[in-house]
Amino acid sequence: MTQIIVLPHVELCPEGAVIQADKGMSICQALLDNDIEIEHACEMSCACTTCHVIVREGFESLNEAEDDEEDMLDKAWGLEPQSRLSCQAIVGDADLVVEIPKYSINMAKEGHGKK
Repeated sequence: MTQIIVLPHVELCPEGAVIQADKGMSICQALLDNDIEIEHACEMSCACTTCHVIVREGFESLNEAEDDEEDMLDKAWGLEPQSRLSCQAIVGDADLVVEIPKYSINMAKEGHGKK
């Protein structure tokens, strides 16, 4: 099991959390399985940016981002070099420290999606 430290987020996880995740699981699924209700408007299909996270530690242990994820990340609020879509970031062997940004952009809900 891999440990994920979730930094405090005012709405989703005010106290922060320490959770466990199986290797091969997405960060998004690990958060949801531990009652951290991160938004995932596209149902984890890499079609929005609502599950954007910043991986503060352990970034190198994750799978490499594919082109579709990179394209979506360009639209994310608060993009940083260690940003990932949590639905596409697959947990490896190293423990992680994850920050959920204060804001997210829902491409479909806010009229940015495909017509």
